[in-house]
Amino acid sequence: MTSRELMLRTLRFQPTPRPARDLWTLPWAERKYPAELAAIRRDFPSDIAYPYDVIRFPEVNGMRGDPYAVGTSVDEWGCEFVNLQEGVIGEVKHPLVQDYDTDLDKVRPPWEWAKMPLDDVHRLCEKTDKFMGSVLCFRLFERIQFLRGTENVYIDLMEQPAGFLKMVERVHEWNLAMIDAWVKTPVDFIVGMDDWGSQRSLLINPRLWREFFKPMYAEYARRIKQAGKFVFFHSDGYIFDIYEDLIEIGFDAVNSQLFCMDIEEIGRRFKGRLTFWGEIDRQHILPSPDVQQTRDAVRRVARALYDGNGGVIAQCEFGAGARPENVRAMFEEWDQV
Repeated sequence: MTSRELMLRTLRFQPTPRPARDLWTLPWAERKYPAELAAIRRDFPSDIAYPYDVIRFPEVNGMRGDPYAVGTSVDEWGCEFVNLQEGVIGEVKHPLVQDYDTDLDKVRPPWEWAKMPLDDVHRLCEKTDKFMGSVLCFRLFERIQFLRGTENVYIDLMEQPAGFLKMVERVHEWNLAMIDAWVKTPVDFIVGMDDWGSQRSLLINPRLWREFFKPMYAEYARRIKQAGKFVFFHSDGYIFDIYEDLIEIGFDAVNSQLFCMDIEEIGRRFKGRLTFWGEIDRQHILPSPDVQQTRDAVRRVARALYDGNGGVIAQCEFGAGARPENVRAMFEEWDQV
């Protein structure tokens, strides 16, 4: 069974010989544990891949710097990030949009990125049996925070001034343009990401999320599904309150921090209706010196969400603080469930 075949069975809740695999890494892990990481990749190859190696993004909007290096960098929208720790991404400290009357024209979507040729993506997809995802992802809530600042966005969501709505519209239009470009390629799925949760709750009232953000997410999903692609999504934090909405609008797989929520209740409510794309707790378990905690965590997720009929992808993030022995134990344990 190829990786693509395994992933298709996983997403369709059909019997699989093992859970599909995926490993996320930050440059921190690449630099701190290069040998251990190479061995994990050799022994537990991922079933998911992305065409990063064949994409060359043009520099736009004053891009500069390495986002994973200590110091400042500017991304494709012109947002400046300040980073204090090598190997991870920093934060925006000085948002572009301080005042909508004077700064709205600074919001310049990187249209060049949505219009770049993707011929090499076609050729790569034809050569691989991996389940291939898009490189660019739709990102709405986080992008408007990068542009405006988190505290200001929360206020804007309550007051919804005209400038705020125009800014959101520009981000939304760019997300749609990106989706329209990538669904024309042979990739299997389109990725979205927005961190919606704190440790214990959604960051905004679920009612406001449904009124303001859900229709835009639904439009993304509609275009992706019409093109015959799957919709994958990542969100950190507690997002239990919107799982049902994500299922309703057609999201197929969600990467979420299961250990911020009641895993058993997630299983009772959503097993067999949504594929859980990982993950194992990277705040406490993956950094722990007790490897057995990782093995127990995998068993807990498996009991709640996996019965051999797909619906789970064995995934974790090898990021700052994680131990390579725990990442290896995670994959070993998933192969034994």
